[in-house]
Amino acid sequence: MPRMTQITPFILCSDLGEALSFYCDVLGFEAGFVTEGLYAFIRRDAAAIRLLQASPELDLSSPDRQNSCYIDVDDVDELYAQLKARLDGLPEGRVRPPFDQQYGQREFHVHDQDCTLLFFGAAIAD
Repeated sequence: MPRMTQITPFILCSDLGEALSFYCDVLGFEAGFVTEGLYAFIRRDAAAIRLLQASPELDLSSPDRQNSCYIDVDDVDELYAQLKARLDGLPEGRVRPPFDQQYGQREFHVHDQDCTLLFFGAAIAD
């Protein structure tokens, strides 16, 4: 039976260049393919995202339009420590440091510039 091997979400952005700077320079993704002003495929390890430039008429700044995706990692505290200096440069309210969830995950949260909420999480070790 065929297996699904990866999910790669499309994330709309109001400014592709700004989104690439955030995802690559702050979160450590690498751009694999970029069509200037339209589309980018980015990857970090096994996680991949497709950034898609939204129509200028679409207001992505409203929290009512918020999208989210969950990125599983093997060591959430180590990843947070690795990114912390860059995350500290983001505007207040865009980062929630690592914390434990009642459903057994340890997570930290980051909002991109267009209200997309990224969850980074790992199972809490017994």
